[in-house]
Amino acid sequence: MSVIETPSTTTAASAPVAHRRRTTRIRMIELLVLVAVLVIALALSIAVGSRLMSLPTVWDALWANTSVPWANAAARGTDAYGIVHQLRIPRTILGLLAGLALGAAGALAQGHTRNPLADPGILGVNAGAACAVVVGVYVLNIATPIQYMGFGLVGALITSALVFVVASAARGSSPLLLVLAGTGLNAMLLAITSAIVLVDSASLDAWRFWNVGSISGRGTDVIWAALPFIAIGLVLAVANGYFLNALSLGDDLSTALGTRVATTRFLGLLALTILAGAATAACGPIAFLGLLAPHIARYLVGPDYRWIVPFAALIGADLLLLCDVIGRVIARPGEIYVGIMVSVIGAPFLIALVRRRKLVAV
Repeated sequence: MSVIETPSTTTAASAPVAHRRRTTRIRMIELLVLVAVLVIALALSIAVGSRLMSLPTVWDALWANTSVPWANAAARGTDAYGIVHQLRIPRTILGLLAGLALGAAGALAQGHTRNPLADPGILGVNAGAACAVVVGVYVLNIATPIQYMGFGLVGALITSALVFVVASAARGSSPLLLVLAGTGLNAMLLAITSAIVLVDSASLDAWRFWNVGSISGRGTDVIWAALPFIAIGLVLAVANGYFLNALSLGDDLSTALGTRVATTRFLGLLALTILAGAATAACGPIAFLGLLAPHIARYLVGPDYRWIVPFAALIGADLLLLCDVIGRVIARPGEIYVGIMVSVIGAPFLIALVRRRKLVAV
């Protein structure tokens, strides 16, 4: 028997398609807004600092070393040129990379642990990086930012591998086992770090400088060292977001739907470790950003991790750069480190967000 298509059935069938298209348009508009905010944050990070300089001075210094028609060659040897090119531009680029990395890593941490309070630190990544830096200072007398980054990244990778191995040894690396393994290793590594800094003043000074979380004082060598890790991690994170929706249904149902749970979780944790490890090693722990950015992303796009991961990355970059600018302005002629500013500004915002109960479920 043939089915006669009536106007009512046609409308009912096309309604979900129209809704998806409308939702996609809204999300694309939100994405463009976040990109526009990021462009503004990048411009402010270069133009505004703890030292007052007029916008024309910054503009001349910015283009002094180029051949564009509006370049002012006389600005090349000025103090403004050195400040813009040697301090502010590297700081801005590092802030962009670290914000993208920590935002995406936070989304992966919450998705894989199914815990709304998770950030990369819950799996011991920050503690592993800190412990490796302190051990490097204590044993090998490392002293430069690039050395801190190398030891921090190795420490983060080793810690994350241990967490995955311990959790996998006890049936399938479930979210609960990952959190328990990460919490245990985190406590042990913090104890080792505390023991070293209490008996060695040089390690204590290095740990205090690195642990506060800052994107200042890092050279282009740190940026070039972090860039390939963060680029690879972002690609893996966005790809992993497509499978996190299935994992959110539970391991048993995900397996029934054909998802390779162990492989998906391994790749997700690998991306998380690379992103959080590189950013933490380069800047020190800016832990609160990885908790806040995914919640804002979830508020904008709902529970779909295909959108949450890229949105969280952009939001993380926006927040980090804007908080860094604010920290430079409010404490002139000094500055407040961005790790402190993210917590001071972000904590009230997060409290207001989590009062909406729909954000609690991940």
